[in-house]
Amino acid sequence: MPICPELVGSTPDPVPSTQDGCEDCLADGTSWVHLRLCLTCGKVGCCDSSPQRHASRHAAAVEHPVIRSLEPGETWRWCFVHQTGA
Repeated sequence: MPICPELVGSTPDPVPSTQDGCEDCLADGTSWVHLRLCLTCGKVGCCDSSPQRHASRHAAAVEHPVIRSLEPGETWRWCFVHQTGA
């Protein structure tokens, strides 16, 4: 199976937009389950298990393809374009 080209690369992660939680949930006063980092711009959003699904919504709205988990001890990445992770 070919490796997703969006997941290949060793560029440093961008600086997270916030250290306090999901940027949009904080602004809206809503809650989140897990946090994700957009590897294009550094926006911190909530996962698809969260009510608002801000990370997926951000990726779709601005076409930023890859996120990574911001949960302690997790290093996986997900490509929305190819629907695959690493």
